[in-house]
Amino acid sequence: MSAAAKSGGVLAPLAGVGLGIALLGAMLASIQGSVKAAGDRLKTPEANKPAVAIADHAEAPYCTAQFKQVLERVLHSCGLVESGSRRGCQPADVKTFASISDSDFNALFRPLKDRGGMILFDTGSETLDDGALKLIEDRYSDRKGARYFLVVARASKTGGAAKNQALSHRRANSVLMHIKDFSHEPDVERKVGLLWLGSEYAQLDPKEFCEWTNSRSTTKCDDDAVNRSAFASWVDCRL
Repeated sequence: MSAAAKSGGVLAPLAGVGLGIALLGAMLASIQGSVKAAGDRLKTPEANKPAVAIADHAEAPYCTAQFKQVLERVLHSCGLVESGSRRGCQPADVKTFASISDSDFNALFRPLKDRGGMILFDTGSETLDDGALKLIEDRYSDRKGARYFLVVARASKTGGAAKNQALSHRRANSVLMHIKDFSHEPDVERKVGLLWLGSEYAQLDPKEFCEWTNSRSTTKCDDDAVNRSAFASWVDCRL
């Protein structure tokens, strides 16, 4: 056998050993790096959380801490936050479960002036006219990524409290039924919060709330009209 052949026979095993050592070293380095990274994550878990995808929907300026506090209490008391809860609020619910005064409750809607609309009804009626149907469709279609759509129905002081509470309940349901009919969304009731307040809770000041867009631009907006209504609006706040 030549000298060259002998040399090649010796170097080949040595080269294989060297390659094995290099691969082993790389594996050990990788394991050490993984262990160190895991240790760092345990020391600072918040810094290592993966980024959570957030919908491209900025909160409106009115979403202050105070506004969110009132909103959250209303949503919880009306069954919009937890599955399986009741679906809506009457005056006793708002007072008992949300513990919100008339002034606090109305404060929830003041910032929604340019976002919502006021649906006017005839005396003693829950029927939606053409203007009401259009206003509901316009406001509901203008979602902009919001999560909750609130419908707050009232009745004027005419008649007894029990009669007016039942009437305001029918008015709120009229709005919900129309949203179901035109939207064809299967989960409407997970988005729409109904509050029927009759005439004994949170009556509105016409000087302030008659400035809202309403469904009857030719109708005089006075104390009876503004409280013989339902307000509807998406709320652009994340809780």
